[in-house]
Amino acid sequence: MTTTRNDCLALDAADPLAPLREAFALPDGVIYLDGNSLGALPKATAARVQQVVQDEWGNGLIRSWNTAGWIDLAQRLGNQIARLVGAGADELIVADSTSTNLYKVLSTAISLQKLDAPGRDLIVSERSNFPTDLYIAETLARAHGMTLVLIDADELPVHLNDRLAVLMLTHVNYRTGRMFDMAGVTRDAHAAGALMVWDLAHSAGAVPVDLTGADADFAVGCSYKYLNGGPGAQAFVWAHPRHTARMDRDQLRQPLSGWLGHAAPFEFTTDYRPALGIQRFVCGTPALLSMSALECGLDVFARAEHFGGMAALRRKSLALTDLFIASVEARCEGLGLRLVTPREHAHRGSQASFAHETGGYPIMQALIARGVIGDFRAPDLLRFGFTPLYTRFVDVFDAVAHLHAVLDGGEWREARFNQRAAVT
Repeated sequence: MTTTRNDCLALDAADPLAPLREAFALPDGVIYLDGNSLGALPKATAARVQQVVQDEWGNGLIRSWNTAGWIDLAQRLGNQIARLVGAGADELIVADSTSTNLYKVLSTAISLQKLDAPGRDLIVSERSNFPTDLYIAETLARAHGMTLVLIDADELPVHLNDRLAVLMLTHVNYRTGRMFDMAGVTRDAHAAGALMVWDLAHSAGAVPVDLTGADADFAVGCSYKYLNGGPGAQAFVWAHPRHTARMDRDQLRQPLSGWLGHAAPFEFTTDYRPALGIQRFVCGTPALLSMSALECGLDVFARAEHFGGMAALRRKSLALTDLFIASVEARCEGLGLRLVTPREHAHRGSQASFAHETGGYPIMQALIARGVIGDFRAPDLLRFGFTPLYTRFVDVFDAVAHLHAVLDGGEWREARFNQRAAVT
């Protein structure tokens, strides 16, 4: 039976998470399906950032490091994110960029393995992992005389051997939306004697994550996607307490020993003494304006706890993606689309990606011109992200109607949609 627009309106009326949409400033006439790349603006953000600029910076000046709690903000935000990804209090901290944090934790994992299992010389990752992860891993492999091996996900079992030092994966693949079994993969990596590094860029705030329950070793993630921290918002880093305890005990360092990772940064000593716990993974001075914006995004998740938290968000995410996939396949049959996102709930993140036989870029541009914003990933993927905090079921219906119109009428062939912009 075909789902009608009235059916979708009824689903929205019955949605317990519907009130959370009011927390976001979403433009009229826009269906936003790209929160997996940049989250929408929380309504509270502009006023909060203005308060920091005018009051805390303008009036408080440097005193605000103490009086406004600037110096502790990274850890307070880290504790909010920790609740979303199954980490303990003071085990996760907001700092730097995802790339920088990955460099820190991957370097640390390599160093630990060189001490414990010096014969292991392989770093393994998925061939379709996000490029920055692969670039960082390639750099570190060269620096440490190791080899980076890139595989397809289905090839993983044969690479769990006595040469594997570190397995580095993104929990939800940015292209396909395929989600790994975090606990199972981590268990298999540990059984092979390897350490496990997870990138949560497309997981945090979108799907339930349990780093502690999975017994992961290290994790990084960004906060400008599903966490709605704003463009360029600072990332986060987590290390299992067994590793930070060992680093504390043996005075092991992560490679970027910046001043705010020092045990006593305001003593201004010339020698470096690492802070205890996760604080040692901080490098540079936190970006306070950006982190203040992130605080507003995370506050919406605190509100979501009253509506069932991550479990409720996951249920809605799956319902949205189920509806989108079924609707596209029903209404756009024969128009060149092929689903690449897993149908199985256990293996699907919070997005749906379709390949198009003649290339997806102009199709997405035609959709964007109609007010349906997703994105394109080379060479042929149309990628649609579903953020259950603000995406409605009627948005799914209307987006698919626009997609059918673009494909059926050949609108995407217009020259204006085939001119590549710098950002796709």
